[in-house]
Amino acid sequence: MTRPGSGLRPFSVKAKMSTLVVVSVFITTGLLMVAVRTRTELRFITVFSVIATLLITQFVAHGLTSPLDEMTTVARSISHGDYTRRVSGADRRDELGDLAQTINRMADDLEAVDRHRKELVANVSHELRTPIAALRAVLENVVDGVSSADPETMRTALKQTERLGRLVETLLDLSRLDNGVVTLKARRFEVWPYLSGVLKEANLAAGHRRLSSGSGNHTRKDVHLHLDVSPPELTAHADAERLHQVVANLVDNAVKHSPPHGRVTVLARRGTAPESLMLEVLDEGPGIPESERHRVFERFNRGEVPSPHGPGSDGGTGLGLAIARWAVDLHGGRIGVAESVRGCRIQVTLPGIPQQRG
Repeated sequence: MTRPGSGLRPFSVKAKMSTLVVVSVFITTGLLMVAVRTRTELRFITVFSVIATLLITQFVAHGLTSPLDEMTTVARSISHGDYTRRVSGADRRDELGDLAQTINRMADDLEAVDRHRKELVANVSHELRTPIAALRAVLENVVDGVSSADPETMRTALKQTERLGRLVETLLDLSRLDNGVVTLKARRFEVWPYLSGVLKEANLAAGHRRLSSGSGNHTRKDVHLHLDVSPPELTAHADAERLHQVVANLVDNAVKHSPPHGRVTVLARRGTAPESLMLEVLDEGPGIPESERHRVFERFNRGEVPSPHGPGSDGGTGLGLAIARWAVDLHGGRIGVAESVRGCRIQVTLPGIPQQRG
């Protein structure tokens, strides 16, 4: 079976080498014919033929080896961690052009991976620093006798520990995402009590942030969470734990970008298939520009829109929406940013009970 592009192309290296052989044969044959007609000694014709062939070969070889030398230099730089170098000549219409494009794409991918790695280290370091500093301050005050180890003080320390636990759980989810080791445990459940419990946990998380921040900019207890399920007896078929990740991350993101005393609404409706589910999470924040909507579910993307509740607020690790998309994809569903008159509107569709084939 012939692979695409494996044939002889007009400007390929194979064509150039074939042309070189044909030209060399023609030169040699022509000089031999001249020698026969002019009775020139064969040794002179041989010398001229060799010189002409070497000159043509040198010209062709230079055109072939110069790009290879550049590729070697760029590849060596990439191996040393410099992902900014690129190979010129990617527009060539031969195998060397294909190789140049491949090297450049590899450099782009490695540069993106390196950038994401640095962003991960920076974001996780930022996320870890705040609860660790607060926990250390609480414990130092207890050790130094500034404050007593009463239940309220211990409760504050516990909340910081829980925040660290949530960050570690997020990183574990990312690891599972990369390794593809998560399987779905779908079951039928009632939507109203389930989502009500998720929103209740979100309110508790807001209380944790209020207790741990020490700055009003982090307080999001002012955001009102509203649940709208229709019909009230609505049921769905999905993995409750994975769906919890979806809703919790979407609500958390909506709360972070809500204005003071804003409102976040979670809507649930029946889908078209049996036990399918349509979810929407709406907020009253600045919204997402259309040019950024395709990037909001990428890892480490923290958005270009400034937080409406002031500088210094918690922007997160940039993993929440990526994990939400991963969980929806596991169900075979869809997630995306929908048009909204005000704020941001995220739509999620879960397929429900898989259709039996045959």
